[in-house]
This record gives sequence, structure tokens and C-alpha cells, in this order.
Amino acid sequence: MQKLEVSFKNSSSKVLKGVLELPTNKKPKNFVLFAHCFTCNKNFHAPSKIGKSLASKGYGLLRFDFTGLGDSEGDFEDTNFSSNVEDLIAAAEFLKKEYVAPTMIVGHSLGGAAALFASKQIDSIKCIVTINAPSNLSHVQKHFETSVDEIEQAGFANIKIGGRSFKIKKQFIKDLKSNEDASALKEIKKSLLIMHSPQDKIVSIKHAEDLYRAARHPKSFVSLDGSDHMLSTKEDSEYVGSVISAWAGKYLKEPKAPELETDHEVMANLGETGFTTQIIAGNHHFIADEPKKMGGSDLGPNPYELVSSGLAACTSMTIQMYARRKKWTVENVETHVSYSKKHATDCADCENKKAKIDNFEREISIKGDLDKKQLKRLMEIADKCPVHKTLSAQAQITSKLTDL
Repeated sequence: MQKLEVSFKNSSSKVLKGVLELPTNKKPKNFVLFAHCFTCNKNFHAPSKIGKSLASKGYGLLRFDFTGLGDSEGDFEDTNFSSNVEDLIAAAEFLKKEYVAPTMIVGHSLGGAAALFASKQIDSIKCIVTINAPSNLSHVQKHFETSVDEIEQAGFANIKIGGRSFKIKKQFIKDLKSNEDASALKEIKKSLLIMHSPQDKIVSIKHAEDLYRAARHPKSFVSLDGSDHMLSTKEDSEYVGSVISAWAGKYLKEPKAPELETDHEVMANLGETGFTTQIIAGNHHFIADEPKKMGGSDLGPNPYELVSSGLAACTSMTIQMYARRKKWTVENVETHVSYSKKHATDCADCENKKAKIDNFEREISIKGDLDKKQLKRLMEIADKCPVHKTLSAQAQITSKLTDL
């Protein structure tokens, strides 16, 4: 994927800093706005990982810092919930002017409530996703309810949230009260996906129930069972990104797969950390990885499992194609492949006891009305599958350094 640093001005002329996640070598048709949680920023785990996940599936995603947070200009003490909504509207205008108007908005925690409010004023938005979001804003005051009296009397109070100190002014509380009911969704006629963890200890699952009851159809709910409020594990964020992409495909035109500026049929992209590799093969997007014991995250098959999968699929296809051409009844072909390195029994270097060769063990189950002669012939045909021929021959691989 591509990661671009961008900036734009909000309604108060403050410069907001953001990151645009894009598919490799392709300007996507659908862009997504991400609203981060209260006092968080664009680089927290959830926006970063969800952004990469959606970009790998052909979407563009803008994650940015609200006014006074992260790298954006302004003072947090002068902001409120309404200013967050205004920042989202400014971000949508930026995308519309520089790229394509966003068709989906995703909000995490309080950002989910902001996404609901902002969607009413962003005409291009067709899909809304809330993640562990509140149905009303009164829960936000739990962060500083012991300081409410001080805020009322002095006009402000310094409070700590997540180990960081923030100044909360009286106007912040007043604004929360004026926008209290985030579940007032009757005016929103857009597709809604509510995602929430039953184990969320910060915003209870009851909020998701209230949102769902208040929302119009089409609406969907997905349980994030086992995750915490912040989606602090990579697996949880990856899962959320995958579900959002699959769900949005029903309501948005599916983003076309990025067109590779190359004659090659497959592209694999890996960043500077980990082994989770985004793969584009034609119109298809998927992930390769290494198991956790090898330092990976185990979010996809490893490279040898992908090779074995190719051999297994090609074997089943070749057998069934031959049987159909012969008009033989084959109800099902199931091919199992396992890969290992074994000591060579017949090789030019067989004197060397350390010599090993790649070994693919293939077991084939063929169900159908077939006699022994037909089964024998189909097993012969299995060895003629193109991937089998490639693996059993000595393929030539050429490599060159290029600036794509």
C-alpha cells in the first residue's frame, strides 16, 4: 500500500494533519473517513491497522488528528464534540477536492458518535460504521465526573485520560449536553454497521443495542467478541477491516482491484515490520504471513502453503475438467497437499547426507461412478496439471530491481 501524509484546513483555518492509506499504484473509487476515539490520534492502533486493512482491499482511507490532538494545530481545551464533527466535514471536503468524495465514514468510540452526526451533513456518505460507539454522550463525562464541580466553578479543570493531561473547559460539557442523544438516527437514511464488543468495559454493549433499535434499515450488527474497547490487538483490527470491506460491498460499488503498472500477474507488498504481506492477484486481494513462532502474526498462509494450495487446486481442476470432457460422472475431487524437505534418494548430490529436496505429498480423493480403469486414468491426468509440471521441472526465475 501507499501511505501519504496530507494536511488541510478546518472551518477555523487550523491545519489538520492526516495520513492517506491507498492501494498500491491505484487511485481508488471509494474513499473512507476515519474518526478516532476521544483524546486519541490518527496513529493509534485501530485507525492505523484498519486503514491498512481497507487499503489492501482497494479502498482509500483518510485518518487524521482532530484539532488540538496529535500533529494538528489548535488547542484541545478550545475544542468540543461539535468541533470534531466540523473537522470531519472539512476532511470530507478535502477528499472531494483533491481525490474523490468519501462514500463511507468509520468512527471508533466517541468518533463513532461524531461520524453519525457528520454523516447527516456529508451528502456523499452512503455507509456508516460505528465501532464500540456510545448511543449518548453522557458516558464521556465519566472521564472527569469528579471534576465537574471544579469545571463549573472555575470554568475549567485539568484531568488525566490514559496517563495524559488535558484541560477541559465548561463549554465542552455544555456542548456534550446539547448533543446528548447520538442515537437520534431517524434523519439518517444511510446503511449502518454497528460493531461492538460484549466485553467492552468503557462503552457497554447496551449502547450498541440502543443504537440498533433507533436506527433505520438497512442496519447490521457484528459482535467483536473477545476484543477490548481500543481494539488493541492487531488481529482484532484486521478482522474489523475485513468485515467492513465485505459489508460495504453490498452498498457500494466494489472498488476495482488496483491495476498493476507491470506485466506481472501478482503483486506482494510488505512493509518494514512483521511478515503480513498484502497480495493482489488479478482482481483478488488476500494476505500471506508467517506463523507466530517464526515472528509473524499468522493472519494468512505462509508462502509454501500458498504454493501447496496452487498445486492442490490445479490438481482438482485438471481432473474434473478431463472427467467432464469425457462425460464421466465425478461428483467431487478433493486434493490434500503437504510440503516438506526430505533427504534426496536419487540426486546428483546424494553422497552429501545433508542434501534435501522439496517434497510435495499429494493425496487425492475422487468420488463418482467410476471403474478402476477410469480412476487409474484420472490419477495419470493429475500428474499433467500445469502446476505439477512447473514444480517437477526446473523453472527459470529472473529478477531485476525496478522503481514501480
